[in-house]
Amino acid sequence: MTDFDPISFLETAVRTSSHESVDAMRTLLVETLESAGVEATIDAAGNVLAERVGDEDGPHVVLNSHIDTVPPHVPFSRDSDGDGDDVRIRGRGSCDAKGPLAALLDAFFAVEPERGRVTLAVTPDEETDSTGAAALGFLVRDEEDGTEFHPDAVVVGEPTDLDVCNAARGRFQGTVTVRGENAHAAHPEAGVNAIRGLAPVLSALSTFDSDREHPELGAPTLTPTTVEGGTATNQIPADCSFVIDRRSVPPEGAEEFRRSLEGHLRNAVDAVEVEVSLAERDTPFLEAFETPADSELVRMLRDESGGEVRPFGAATEASYFARVAPTVVFGPGVLSDDEGAVAHGPREYVDVGDVRAAADAVRGTLLTLVG
Repeated sequence: MTDFDPISFLETAVRTSSHESVDAMRTLLVETLESAGVEATIDAAGNVLAERVGDEDGPHVVLNSHIDTVPPHVPFSRDSDGDGDDVRIRGRGSCDAKGPLAALLDAFFAVEPERGRVTLAVTPDEETDSTGAAALGFLVRDEEDGTEFHPDAVVVGEPTDLDVCNAARGRFQGTVTVRGENAHAAHPEAGVNAIRGLAPVLSALSTFDSDREHPELGAPTLTPTTVEGGTATNQIPADCSFVIDRRSVPPEGAEEFRRSLEGHLRNAVDAVEVEVSLAERDTPFLEAFETPADSELVRMLRDESGGEVRPFGAATEASYFARVAPTVVFGPGVLSDDEGAVAHGPREYVDVGDVRAAADAVRGTLLTLVG
């Protein structure tokens, strides 16, 4: 339906900074859709939505990615002036996730559904609070009659090295607070030193669900990351706290984790009080998800891509969609390589050949599902 060039779009997108504001990147996306004759809408949460509908009933497939990036902006560059598949495009967002978005766009334009529908749903703040994805409500609304259509399959564009990622750990953040009793530092026996109480609490972290392991995702992790405490240098501290990063595996939920950890830590200490609280946020935490490896969507995309079926290495908004439909994470690019970090790093890149291969794989999957 269009002469859309995913590589040209990608190069423009990488040149378009979107770490502080996504306005320019969202404008580029909307103009790209409308120039191809596809109506694009921006909802109240800043999501860009577009849809292509077939003539017959059929599955509803959602293609999702995001347009925001982490700071700082890394300028665009390419390894050569050629246009072959061996060209490497560098810059912030090249693989996370403007490369995957370019591939999804190419497939979206290329497939005219005969049955069902394909929805492109691009969110504005995946790297922060995911308010865009949360506002979607895991469904797409027909504004004319108010009917709500749950998706039947969702492809989330992220850098997976063309592997089909059918599962991922979740991420929760919380704070462990240790409480004691103030006293003069010259008479420490008169108080309860909350900082000294940290030692058994931190030790108990290592024994929390230490025997738990998911067959695909492995063991969950629990990591203390920042710490603070005390108010005066000559006073026994009455409280201190540290932040914890939890990478969860199914079926653990955030509140279940909080209650279990708090009970475990309280049982491990007796001189201090311990409280565990979750970080405040307006959207649900990105919980772990798993789509069966033998599901139709996983099998189709695996056959088209030739990639492996494996877990994804980071938490994503796939967590939201997987609650209501089979969901996979897929796209060109890698989170890291043999030299170190790629996504979110200063050497972020994506290979042109992988962008085209990802587009071909999604296009083939769509043709089987709705073509």
